[in-house]
Amino acid sequence: MPFGNYALLAGCVVAAIAQAGRGAEPIPPEQYRTLHTLIKPRAAEEKWAQIPWLASLWEARQRAAREGKPILLWEMDGHPLGCV
Repeated sequence: MPFGNYALLAGCVVAAIAQAGRGAEPIPPEQYRTLHTLIKPRAAEEKWAQIPWLASLWEARQRAAREGKPILLWEMDGHPLGCV
């Protein structure tokens, strides 16, 4: 890689570090309610919360067999807050 490319890369890294150190500007109080209304999930977007989820696979298998329905198994590995 030519020296000019290294200099450009180093400049980008320095600019990114300088920007990251500043942090975000706080939200003005008069804009908070408007932004909160825009980002808060609406009832139609939370239909998954109305499903009677079961935490026991055995109980789910028994119920599915009794009602003749399939099972949706949602499984994740890793930390529950990060999925890493």
